[in-house]
Order: sequence, then structure tokens, then C-alpha cells
Amino acid sequence: MNNKVCLISGSTLGGAEYVAEHLQQVLETQQICTALFHGPHFAEVANESLWLIVTSTHGAGELPDNLKPLFDEIKLRKPDLSHLRFAVIGLGNSDYDTFCNAVNIVQDHLTEQSAQQICDPLTIDVLAVDDQEQYAEDWIPTFLSHL
Repeated sequence: MNNKVCLISGSTLGGAEYVAEHLQQVLETQQICTALFHGPHFAEVANESLWLIVTSTHGAGELPDNLKPLFDEIKLRKPDLSHLRFAVIGLGNSDYDTFCNAVNIVQDHLTEQSAQQICDPLTIDVLAVDDQEQYAEDWIPTFLSHL
């Protein structure tokens, strides 16, 4: 498999970062090349062709502060992302009306710029799932099957 997976995390309290770091290890044990960015600038990831975004939802359904600049820049610059394929993992608390809304924001911003979503997102309810890293790892075969 020639696909390099660019993992991008957006996290407020660290949960999404831990999941992204765990998935990087899982993918590398399967001989899949990875790059990991916590809240990158667009220039750092613009040339990557496959993004796996792991994000929490912050406040009233917003992107975490460390991921917001990336998507603000995409919204402002409107780059052609037709070369980009992506998938999203969202962590959230189902007690909130805006459960995993950051997933919707990511999907909307990327598809508006012609990026192709390769599979349905994984949403993780932190109230119901004790081991978020394992839950995400269990989803990885679904992600890989769409590459």
C-alpha cells in the first residue's frame, strides 16, 4: 500500500491527541507510512493526499482552538483540494446537543473544496467508551478498506 496517512489532531484536553498518536502506532505496525500533526498550519499538510483527522468538539460545537486556524485558512483561501481524500474521527460528549459537531465542520469545509471523504466518520462518545484508543483502533480496518 503506497498511501501515506497524514494524521491531524485537534484537541482541547488531549483525548484526540492520544487517539491520533495511538493510531499512528497501529498504522506503522501495518507498514503504513504516517505523518502526525497536532493543529498544523495549512502549508504543513497542503501537499498530503490522505488526511485522517481526529478531533474533539469544543465549547458550543466548535473546532478545538489548535485546529481552528487550519480550517479558518481553508475557508479563507478556498484551495482546490480535489487531490485530497480524508476521513474523520470525532470525540465528544453525548450530553451536549452539539455532540461531535466538529466532525460536521471538518466534513463541510473539506468537501466544499472538492476533497473526497472516503468513509463515514467514527464518532466516539467519551461517556460511553472507556478506551477511546482501542475503539478507534477497531475502526481502522474500515478506514483501510476504503483506501
